[in-house]
Amino acid sequence: MIRKFERKDIEQVVQIWLEGNVETHDFVPREYWISHYSLVKEQFLQADMYVYEQDKNIQGFAGMMGDYLAGIFVDKKYRSMGIGKSLLDHIKKIYPRFSLNVYQKNTRAVNFYLREGLLIVSEGVDEDTTETDYTMRWNGHIEER
Repeated sequence: MIRKFERKDIEQVVQIWLEGNVETHDFVPREYWISHYSLVKEQFLQADMYVYEQDKNIQGFAGMMGDYLAGIFVDKKYRSMGIGKSLLDHIKKIYPRFSLNVYQKNTRAVNFYLREGLLIVSEGVDEDTTETDYTMRWNGHIEER
């Protein structure tokens, strides 16, 4: 079930964020993510967040800041089970247009977003990590099937 984030979710959500970034972005030093933990925790409290929950266990989440998708993260134990797609579909229903950034080296995420209909609109370099990233955009609507 997808529901709105509540303040009580913060510890579980920020832990999924940290573990997900360390694992999927092994090209960025672990210390980078750890050093941003407190800042990201504060940003999550200000963002429009949605969690995917089963049996009172948060398995993933998505966070929006305006029309920017700050990220979709799924707990490692629950990946490849459709949770990320469910979260993205939920965001698409609420936000008719949005953009996101994803590291070029995170090919699994890049391919996921392309498969789900997002387009790469530009390529740049993340100033903090010096890694190449893509700006991707959703400009459409969900086709009825």
